[in-house]
Amino acid sequence: MNPRNIAIISLLLYFLLPRADAIAQELYYPAAGEWTEKSPQELGLNEAAINQTVQLALDNENSVERDLRIAIMRGFSHEPYHELQGPVRERGRPAGMIIKDGYVAASWGDLNRVDMTFSVTKSYLSTVAGLAWDRGMIRSVDDKMTNYVWDRTFDGNHNSQITWHHLLNQSSDWSGTHFGLEDWADRPPREGDIDDWRMRELREPGTHYEYNDVRVNVLSYSLLHVWREPLPQVLRHKVMDPIGASTTWRWFGYDDSWTELDGHKVQSVSGGGHHGGGIFINTLDQARFGLLFARSGEWNGQQIISPEWIEKAVAPSEPNPDYGYMWWTLKGDTDWGDVPDHLYYAAGFGGNYIIVDEQNDIVIVTRWLDGSVLGEFVETIYSAIE
Repeated sequence: MNPRNIAIISLLLYFLLPRADAIAQELYYPAAGEWTEKSPQELGLNEAAINQTVQLALDNENSVERDLRIAIMRGFSHEPYHELQGPVRERGRPAGMIIKDGYVAASWGDLNRVDMTFSVTKSYLSTVAGLAWDRGMIRSVDDKMTNYVWDRTFDGNHNSQITWHHLLNQSSDWSGTHFGLEDWADRPPREGDIDDWRMRELREPGTHYEYNDVRVNVLSYSLLHVWREPLPQVLRHKVMDPIGASTTWRWFGYDDSWTELDGHKVQSVSGGGHHGGGIFINTLDQARFGLLFARSGEWNGQQIISPEWIEKAVAPSEPNPDYGYMWWTLKGDTDWGDVPDHLYYAAGFGGNYIIVDEQNDIVIVTRWLDGSVLGEFVETIYSAIE
């Protein structure tokens, strides 16, 4: 190449590359222990509508008991053998944040209080699977589990057909006992008796969606075998520390969910608080996790989790278009009124939600909201976009 042309190209790169860096730096990411607030007007939001949303959350506190031991036992009282097997903490009062372009447009309640999140934990668990997929530790979500977990967990004609895909979208119909808990005893039908539930006909993996914490915990156990280290450590090192989360969050399993791994006793953590346990976390850290997804898995120039995994995780699944890989979608029958259907969200018992809108760079976190007003709550926020 002509030396003169090389010089011209070099000059162009010199001036253009800093500009590209500057564009990348325009996105705001809150530093650890900090979070900048801006008025709704500065963020292109109608202040009256945002105030109305906050008041809606405060006026519609979930009716679940403050003593979550009572709430858990009462909420799942129709399940045979149901009992508390993990830590439980009394819940706080309503709290939440509305994040636009990374900035806090509104907040309410005690944002630093660590609370149970119940099945919001499943979206964190899905993310740990995604981290393994990104690294090639899970070669394909269509791989059978027997290729990764060779103990008796996936023995039998039925269980041996189960893949990561089936476990992640809750269509595996895994059958068995896991850490003393029977799969059929988790959220059984309201009709029938124990013999009917125990002797049910198994569905072909991938054909039928069924929300079931025992099977979610089988996924957690399987990921423990892949990572070969406690999943809370994986989440902390790979996600929560890089995004500047606090040190106050915890991820618990059940009292009996301990196993031996490479000569060490390790707890297999739960995907929710069905029997206690799961992730205990404050609202600020939930919002950071949501913002990571709103930014396609990138945090301040570091790709934490791939956009390809997020696309997989929030795609509507075959047996239930409203559900992906432990994230909920608006692609099925869910109707939130005048709200775009590209939103996706994590949801947990008692009114815990993380709602993500990548296209509009919006994250909404709410704790202890009455689920019957969730659609109205989100719709009111979207009515504020000017």
